[in-house]
Amino acid sequence: MASEKELSDFLKGVERRAFKRSLYHVRDDEAALDIVQDSMLKLAEHYGDKPAQELPMLFHRILSNCTLDWFRRQKTRRALFSNMSDFEGGEARGEDDFDLMESLVATVDTRETESAQDSTQRAQVLREIEGEISALPARQREAFLLRYWEEMDVAETAAAMGCSEGSVKTHCSRAVHALSRALKAKGIQL
Repeated sequence: MASEKELSDFLKGVERRAFKRSLYHVRDDEAALDIVQDSMLKLAEHYGDKPAQELPMLFHRILSNCTLDWFRRQKTRRALFSNMSDFEGGEARGEDDFDLMESLVATVDTRETESAQDSTQRAQVLREIEGEISALPARQREAFLLRYWEEMDVAETAAAMGCSEGSVKTHCSRAVHALSRALKAKGIQL
């Protein structure tokens, strides 16, 4: 059984990554924050008595389910209610200010040794990568983020996504190939 401290430490450690993962899916800061908070509450409420080693898999499964629930609620709301913005003549909506740069942890502070041009190029490449990840189909994006962002193995990812290990491998392979093609087409070599 996980102690209160173990549960608290786990939630603190997973909070930022879970928020960014949710943000990739829903593309709305407030909704992503709500989803993460709901997931954390459900984990603590219903599974706080589980062993500490089971918490990551349970949390990611809850996060996936909360994200799906959010999409279902949005679909229902759109079916029942019309937003005033639907009648405004199609003005462009504001874009999210999500910055992938804050997710990178460098072992050495490169800001002092890096030129402004290099810094700008790196930021542009990361924005391109972020855009391509966001453009992946939902299941491919989820598998890719769980495997390579959350560093889960195939079995854990399959359990979190509620699918077979073969499906995880297929989704990851397709995501990697799609990202590779898209980035190569833009002249980005990693």
